[in-house]
Amino acid sequence: MNGMTLHKTAADCAEELPGAQLTHPFGDDWEVFKVRGKVFMLMTEVPGRPVVILKADPGEAEALREQYSHITPGYHMNKKHWITLEGGDGVDEELVRELVTDSYRLVVAHLAKAERPVDPHTYGIRTRAAR
Repeated sequence: MNGMTLHKTAADCAEELPGAQLTHPFGDDWEVFKVRGKVFMLMTEVPGRPVVILKADPGEAEALREQYSHITPGYHMNKKHWITLEGGDGVDEELVRELVTDSYRLVVAHLAKAERPVDPHTYGIRTRAAR
């Protein structure tokens, strides 16, 4: 998947998530998706390369970085809790959608129960083994 397709796929997925909102708090070069005011995805270009920055469970983030050369620590974010995804070999629509949904669920899980648009423990759960 190339960088332009990566951005489109990630944005399309994020826009489908309940309560998700696109903002531009850092200017037009940054697309920031939030749920109930909390960031779950950022998209920009890091020197000319389209990237998607997502929240990830620390153990999962480490495993993803080991498995995929196009997944690195989060650009300008906490390196333990965020990942940066670039387009490339092995990056497909299913992986992008899974990572965006996982990021969203992690953020929703930390919202007060009354603010949660979905149950983060059941919404969009799919196992990698099923891939």
